[in-house]
Amino acid sequence: METCVYKRVGDCQIKVDVYPVTSTAPTPVLVWIHGGALMGGGRGSMQPVLRDLLTQAGYTQISIDYLLAPETKLPGIIDDVQDAFRWVRKEARKQFNLNPDRLGVMGGSAGGYLTLMTGFCVQPRPRALVSFYGYGDIAGPWYREPDPFYCSKPMVPKEEAYASVGTAALAEVPPQNNRFRFYLYCRQHGLWPNEVLGKDPHTHPKAFDPYCPVRNVTQAYPPVLLLHGTADTDVPFQQSVDMAAALEKAGVPHELVTIPDGPHGFDGGVKPDELESAEQSPAARSLLKVLAFVTKYV
Repeated sequence: METCVYKRVGDCQIKVDVYPVTSTAPTPVLVWIHGGALMGGGRGSMQPVLRDLLTQAGYTQISIDYLLAPETKLPGIIDDVQDAFRWVRKEARKQFNLNPDRLGVMGGSAGGYLTLMTGFCVQPRPRALVSFYGYGDIAGPWYREPDPFYCSKPMVPKEEAYASVGTAALAEVPPQNNRFRFYLYCRQHGLWPNEVLGKDPHTHPKAFDPYCPVRNVTQAYPPVLLLHGTADTDVPFQQSVDMAAALEKAGVPHELVTIPDGPHGFDGGVKPDELESAEQSPAARSLLKVLAFVTKYV
């Protein structure tokens, strides 16, 4: 693995981790976008079993960071994603012997959301998208209203929540910083869209149109693999159902892989030997479906 800086914003370096494949011919590339509600997480969160599976299949993988909310609002985050793909096509292409004409995108949760955003905000469009428990609508009731699951937990005081974030742009969570408390506060009060975009979805619903993939699906949208557990308490399973319906309406090739009773992050515990087991778990089978999907479209 090699770490590179693809962008600088002031004193903040925004990095990628590259997992290259040794090959005499340019290799296809898969870009991984991490989750963390756009407020946390990092490029080191790739599922190791899936990463190794795709490496063995000949795909160079690039895991990207981006500036985090609420210090940076969503337009700035999308700028980072677009700049990362420009870097892949220009700098990484030469440095790592890539074929960016064969490029796919994968991500989980908020990374799944950003993956779906690349289907219309990145040019040239990727050849395929894989969304693990992602979402296509950031202004729906599930995000703009207090969430029952998170409200069942002890309420986070406002002062504590805002003390865990700041004003300076950052792409990596500082040590000893518990930004999850801010996210929990936002979910308990239905404030995530406000803090991420800087707009209130109740009073400015149209402001969210450019940032909701489900509202921007056309025939030109890339093929999509959606993977989601029915017991997800963070991102409703319905989010992938709705995205699949929009893709179906536009005639876009897609597949929705349902994990019965699967939680958020259902794939996290898959072990290498599960892939060859005679009785594979639904989560293990889903990783093999990812390989089959990118093999077909990337």
